[in-house]
Amino acid sequence: MKKLIVAFAVGMLVVGLSVGGAFAKSEKQSATVQACVLLPDTKSSVRWETQDRPTFIAAFKKAGIPATVVNAEGDAQRMRSQADQCLANGAKVILMTSLDPGSGCAIIKAATARKVRTIDYDRLNTGCKGANYYVSFDNTKVGKLMGQGVKAAMTAKGLLGAGKKPVIAYLNGGPTDNNSKLFKNGYAGVLDPLIKSGKATKGPDQGVPAWDNQKARTIFEQMLVSTSNKIDAVAAANDGLANAVVTALKAKKLKPIPLSGQDATAQGAQNIISGWQSGTVYKPAKVEAPAAAALAVALIKGGSPKVNGTTNNGVRNVPSVLTTPTWITKANINLLYKDGQLKKSEVCVGSYKQYC
Repeated sequence: MKKLIVAFAVGMLVVGLSVGGAFAKSEKQSATVQACVLLPDTKSSVRWETQDRPTFIAAFKKAGIPATVVNAEGDAQRMRSQADQCLANGAKVILMTSLDPGSGCAIIKAATARKVRTIDYDRLNTGCKGANYYVSFDNTKVGKLMGQGVKAAMTAKGLLGAGKKPVIAYLNGGPTDNNSKLFKNGYAGVLDPLIKSGKATKGPDQGVPAWDNQKARTIFEQMLVSTSNKIDAVAAANDGLANAVVTALKAKKLKPIPLSGQDATAQGAQNIISGWQSGTVYKPAKVEAPAAAALAVALIKGGSPKVNGTTNNGVRNVPSVLTTPTWITKANINLLYKDGQLKKSEVCVGSYKQYC
């Protein structure tokens, strides 16, 4: 009998961790959860855990809304299970950063069947009727900022002079992420004209499955091999992919090249101040997450959600809240410290102290 009680206790502990502890790392789930946030992974960007999670938790706590924040760790089936758990716990609104449109649309369908409102957060689900709302940055503009940053860095290095024809490579985000397409549309819109005019040469152009940084390094190393190390600039879709470029260049003892990034991570900031990355797109979670939380709170409390536009998901125009990103370089990197996006102490450490 004693063994049975112990086994039951252990079993209950495992269930409790799977629902609220191991994946959530947030407030304990109560019998009723009104707002449920589904984050995608920890590989595509550290922002989901270091920036979005704590901002969501604080925003819902301030509003007095019982909420849970969970992370699928790159597993679409796990995200579906987490969504089902939230629905079973009485969620009124689900905010989701999906791993792919197929699984995202399935969650939206399940929530809609229960008359639960849905918000696409940061990533838009395409190919279905979609969520009730979409909250993100203008992702084509995000890509445009990256393209402009790479172009400016190329100009500063004198790479766009007569007869230079530098090779520009594209290291794109995950192929199943609609944002990746929007980012690429943005930077290609700036850089492709240089190629078409003969001022630059088109280099390798490849997406990185699931935004996996390790795969990104392998892909970029293959790009270097295919061009005999002749890559003069890279539009990399976020800081993690940019760091894969940096580590590959260092391993081959090659010099820094114009290189974009996104998410304003500590690693990205270190690469910027040390001269290995031209800049990063700052998309403050303190702006995006509170905007999504405010929208969810309005839906839960019966208010009138405020939007500032619509975004077409291929089937319909989704009411949207679109916020403004900022391009960060070494010249204005102090903005990240001032805004509380990063602590200077986490950037200016070890070998990076000398650049601060």
